[in-house]
Amino acid sequence: MFAEITLQIIIFYALAGIFAGLIGGMIGLSGGVIIVPVLHFLFIQQGFPLEILMQLAVTTSLATIIVTSSSATYVHHKKGAVLWPAANRLAPGLLIGACLGALLADYFSSFVLRTIFGVFEILVGIQIWLDFKPKAHSVLPGTPGLVGSGVAIGLLSTLMGIGGGTLTVPFLLWCNVNMRNTVAVSSACGFPIAVAATIALVIAGSDEQAVPAYSLGYLYWPAAIIISAMTIFSAPLGARLAHYLPIITLKRVFAVVLVIVGIRMLVP
Repeated sequence: MFAEITLQIIIFYALAGIFAGLIGGMIGLSGGVIIVPVLHFLFIQQGFPLEILMQLAVTTSLATIIVTSSSATYVHHKKGAVLWPAANRLAPGLLIGACLGALLADYFSSFVLRTIFGVFEILVGIQIWLDFKPKAHSVLPGTPGLVGSGVAIGLLSTLMGIGGGTLTVPFLLWCNVNMRNTVAVSSACGFPIAVAATIALVIAGSDEQAVPAYSLGYLYWPAAIIISAMTIFSAPLGARLAHYLPIITLKRVFAVVLVIVGIRMLVP
């Protein structure tokens, strides 16, 4: 029996959205690394079926990224920072990869998805602690290379319920794209990943009998709406706070939190 949507659950959804927006605005990290584990925990409290827990968390997280990536892309576009030729050549691969990732997410067990996410979370935490950024060793490849890279980024991003920035940023930096344009293109790439993956997972989960009420396939609407609304307001605030707070210290603290969360996902 599923638990009802209580005021406490709503507050936790709102806090997850606020925290994800703040962290994303301050250090440029995909909100999915926060939203997915929070949803995993809250869905357990609501009594959702364990066998589809990660599918629900991943799909709902991706749905929230549709909103955040589109608003961020609009801001970057107004500032002329989006390299649209590169983004447009990445897009076909991102769409293909997102659909393939959705098929795998539907095929894999919730345990496998949780393990993949846990390992990824630990690696991201280590990367943030070390402040590792790949040095430029190449230039942007031609269309076939960008499409192929897009497939890999879209697939992995969908499996983990993230917007792609965590993977797109190091790839573009390695290709000698400056940080300003890298962040802008990364935001633009998050939109097609999130849209394609969300639609594919909604379709994939349409015949799943165990989904809770207020779900469309694997998409749990109440959480998606509340979290999206909060990130819209908190992300710009996080970007402003980045100019006043000790970001290096915050990154170190957040890196430790990610490693702990990753371990917790691996050892439930």
